[in-house]
Formats: sequence, C-alpha cells, structure tokens
Amino acid sequence: MGVHFRENEEKITLGMIIAGVFIIAILATILIVYLVNTNSESQEDLAVQEEVIGEVEPTEDESEAVSIDIGKSVNEAANELSNTTTTTNATNSTNTTKNRNTNNTTSSTKNTTNTTTNSASGSTGETPKEESKEIKFAAPIKGEVLRDFTPDSLVYSETLQEWVTHNGVDIKADKTSVVTAAAEGTVYAIKTDPRYGLTVIVEHDGGYKTVYANLLTAEYVVEGEQIESGQTIGTVGNSATFEIADDYHLHFEMLKDDEYVDPNNYMTF
Repeated sequence: MGVHFRENEEKITLGMIIAGVFIIAILATILIVYLVNTNSESQEDLAVQEEVIGEVEPTEDESEAVSIDIGKSVNEAANELSNTTTTTNATNSTNTTKNRNTNNTTSSTKNTTNTTTNSASGSTGETPKEESKEIKFAAPIKGEVLRDFTPDSLVYSETLQEWVTHNGVDIKADKTSVVTAAAEGTVYAIKTDPRYGLTVIVEHDGGYKTVYANLLTAEYVVEGEQIESGQTIGTVGNSATFEIADDYHLHFEMLKDDEYVDPNNYMTF
C-alpha cells in the first residue's frame, strides 16, 4: 500500500510541474507579444513627431526675421516701444475726442428737447393748469340800497334797537318781487335761518358763494340743482327776524373762500 501511495504522489508532483511549465510558457508568450506591440507604437509616434517637426520648420525668411529681432539693440527696441505707445495714445485720444463730441451732441439734443418741452408747458416742467373761468355777477334785483356792506363799522338796527355790523346789502323791493341768480352755479343749500329767515345759498366757481335771504318763497329751485345766471330763485318777503322792522327787501351777501366780500365791487344795484 505504501508503494502505491508514493507512486501516486510522484504522479501528482510531475503533473504540477508540467502545469507550471505550461503556465510560464503562456505568460512568456503574452509578454513577448506585448513588448512587440509597444515597440511598434513607439516607432509610429516617433515618425509622426518627425513629420510634424518637419512641417513647422521655419523657412529661411522666417529664420532671418528671427535673427534680426534677436540682433536688435536695446535702443532700437526702446524706440519701437515708444513709437507703438505714441500711436496707441494718439488712437485713444482720437477715440476720446469722438466720444466727447458724441456725448456733447447727445446732451445738446436732449437739452434742446427739454427746452422745447418746458416752453410748451410753461417753462416750469409742470403741466399747465387751466385758468379759472372769469365769473360775471349781476344784481339779483334792482332797487334802493337800504343798508350797505359795513363789516368794519356799525349801523343802527331798528329791529334790534342797537348798533351792529352788516355783512351784506339790503335792497329795497316790493313783496313777491322776483329774485334771480347773480351768476351760474349750484344750489348749495335752502334753509330757514333763525336770523335772516328763508335763505338760498348758491355756490359758484372760483370759491364764490352768494346768499339770498329774507325771502317769501324759494320753491323755484332745489338743493344740488345747476342754475344759470338770471334764473329765478325766489321772491322777496319779510322773514328775517333781525330785520323785520325794515321795509320789504332782499338781504344779499357774497363770500370768497368763506370770507365776506363787498357785493358793490362785483355788481351795480
């Protein structure tokens, strides 16, 4: 049995040796093939490099130009640099002048446009405002002035039995005489005033208001109505408790921006 075991061991050993030799042979073959291919590629690359070098090899003229450049003195190089700088500066100066001229032309055009626009809009740059329409006032009734406009002085009141100021004009008229609007406007209010009785207030452009008091009737207009100059507002009465002792008359007042003004400056009674 021991003899058979040794024979088998020798066979296994021999087989392993043969297999190892075979593997080494294969590896050697692979290595040889690899080296051959690498050498071939290196030769091809070398050939390509030589070909490229041959293509870019400078001509005789180019070689002379390179030699001339290398042979220039320091002064020659400095002169050329100075000339180049001068040329560049001249070009830049020309461009700067052109730009300035262009900017000046553009600015002049803009200024001209702005001047024209300002002139068209009143030289202030603001949108011109519409001028307020001139208002012409006419006496709401013709007659004798019983009591004039005296806001800064005193007049005697027969009704109150005392001296008082008077912010309107009292125009004598028969009872039921027609009272008309002094100018076009809007009926601001119709009311019974505790002092001046039945009163109509008309609002006009320009901040003006006219007041018609001591009326008998005022059914010809309504609040908010747009009325024309000369349109009937009411009739003369005697409803003003502060002036009841006087003859029949129209108590008429004018205001500008809520300040009393003299009606005599706007109309003739």
